[in-house]
Amino acid sequence: MLSARVNRGFTIVELMIGVALLAILLGIAGPSFATWVQNTQIRTMSEAVQNGLHRARAEAVGRNAPVRFELMTTLDNTCAPSTTGRNWVVSMDGATANCASTNMADAAAPVAPRLIQARPSGDGSRNAVVAASQSSIAFNGLGRVTPVPAADITIDITNPTGGTCAGSGGSMRCLRVVVTAGGQVRMCDPRASFNGTSEGC
Repeated sequence: MLSARVNRGFTIVELMIGVALLAILLGIAGPSFATWVQNTQIRTMSEAVQNGLHRARAEAVGRNAPVRFELMTTLDNTCAPSTTGRNWVVSMDGATANCASTNMADAAAPVAPRLIQARPSGDGSRNAVVAASQSSIAFNGLGRVTPVPAADITIDITNPTGGTCAGSGGSMRCLRVVVTAGGQVRMCDPRASFNGTSEGC
């Protein structure tokens, strides 16, 4: 005689234990995930600024002509350079009050501002905050900053929405983009400046 197999599901007690364990795990992982998201916004903005600076320098060398990287308040035709601007523009001329222009650098009849690239602040980094030592950086045909700055140009990216920087005891891994007079562009961690790591500023 064959014995019948009994299909047994979960009991109410087992389901309640599973739900309780899931709630505990989410309670533990939730704050870490939120911190990770806020830190990702800092990283995204820092990489975007660094990429924009690299693009401006490469275009200056490739065209053998001055090219500007500018931090802007907006990307419409009310734009103005700002050391706290979260939008940026790469152009051959100053783009002030002309950021929405369709006059591109490769057009047949080039007219200022001869735009090359622009990036809005909302692209993956809506909470990131920028603080730069200057709003406009121009590279010459040799890839050097012109006029020559008295010190390295710094662009600090933080995220007050997520908290304070790790260097001040907080949980945010704030970053800095540094541009030397020779045109070298690099991203670094201000917190690591005293421990001799390659990430240090």
